[in-house]
Amino acid sequence: MKARVHISLKNGVLDPQGKAIGLTLGNLGFEGVGEVRQGKLIELDLDEADAAAARKSVEAMCEKLLANTVIENYTIELDDN
Repeated sequence: MKARVHISLKNGVLDPQGKAIGLTLGNLGFEGVGEVRQGKLIELDLDEADAAAARKSVEAMCEKLLANTVIENYTIELDDN
């Protein structure tokens, strides 16, 4: 089973990298771009076949290592292909 974890900063947390991306897009001539927020995508190959067990395992990974839950949110996508 494959898992994708999307991690982004919570609303209200400053995002200097997103700000830099937004400014650079404007400097490159891309108009009409509002606020830019950046995040990360982590892809995992799991040996787990049960979706509920896989989700529980990935949630534990996020809480313990993958996401800083004080300032970041995360979402999990599972694909059994």
